[in-house]
Amino acid sequence: MTPHLADTPVLETDRLRLRAPDAQDWPLWNAFAQSDRAEHIGGPYTLRTAWRGFAHVVGMWVLRGYGSFVITAKDDDTALGMAGPWHPADWPEQEIGWTIWAPENEGKGIAFEAAQAARRFAYDRLGWTTAVSYIDAPNTRSIALAERLGATRDPNAEAPNNGSDTEVLVYRHPAPEAVH
Repeated sequence: MTPHLADTPVLETDRLRLRAPDAQDWPLWNAFAQSDRAEHIGGPYTLRTAWRGFAHVVGMWVLRGYGSFVITAKDDDTALGMAGPWHPADWPEQEIGWTIWAPENEGKGIAFEAAQAARRFAYDRLGWTTAVSYIDAPNTRSIALAERLGATRDPNAEAPNNGSDTEVLVYRHPAPEAVH
């Protein structure tokens, strides 16, 4: 028996399926987390911190009832990345976050499509009235995506401590009524 999170929602878009993380996603997450691609989320990680990071993703679902969805194509259950509502205990606000794990999956609109679905889920199913995205200042791709999603920089919002010297920018998403 492969353990899995029970009673977690599955979201679908035109091309994608967003589901709860599963044990089969660990090798792809680990490869991403230990690579330079993870630099804007605190990486590259060691095996130890990659494992703890993945456990954090799973644990968010258990402790909060929501978390990052694993992004897959509708016709292939291979993980492409993650997107979803995110709110660690020490973060000032609820976030919509995203990661694409392999470079060959960038530039295809996957993160945009998944983040839109995740934001709708947060607003419609979780009842969020606001959401932010915390983005490392040098992460120009995520800044462009946040802006494409209609988020604008909120210089007055508090950013979480990311444990590094990199500035974290706060992008505020449009209100729920503005995205429907």
